[in-house]
Amino acid sequence: MSEQHVLYASEPTLDAAEFRRVLVESGLGETRPVDDQARLKAMLAGANLVLTARLDIEGKPLIGVIRGLTDFSWVCYISDLAVSQAAQGLGVGKGLMDEARRQLGPSVAVSLISMPDAVGFYERIGMTRMADAFWFSRKG
Repeated sequence: MSEQHVLYASEPTLDAAEFRRVLVESGLGETRPVDDQARLKAMLAGANLVLTARLDIEGKPLIGVIRGLTDFSWVCYISDLAVSQAAQGLGVGKGLMDEARRQLGPSVAVSLISMPDAVGFYERIGMTRMADAFWFSRKG
């Protein structure tokens, strides 16, 4: 798979089943409510930035997704960046982040909270590690 065979697009109406499949295939399914379809639909509906990476072949299979919240002026919070295991290491995650930054423009900061095993990826694509993030855990 080469970079020219990946199509990046805004897909605000992404199907929850496709979203679920990529979450599971990426490994993020362990930390997301993949068995709660209503919640997955609400997660997609509440995001105002949904970007996809699809293979440019018949059926256009989904291999990656970014789900984010933004004001399109000051900041964007990336709540999910998931790439199917088979496509990891091939530039798809960076391609999704590049597309997010392209659509947001240079005056919009991008923030996220990384899973521990993805920290190296975010450092490699040039994101700055922040020591002063805070979190209230969800209950359920």
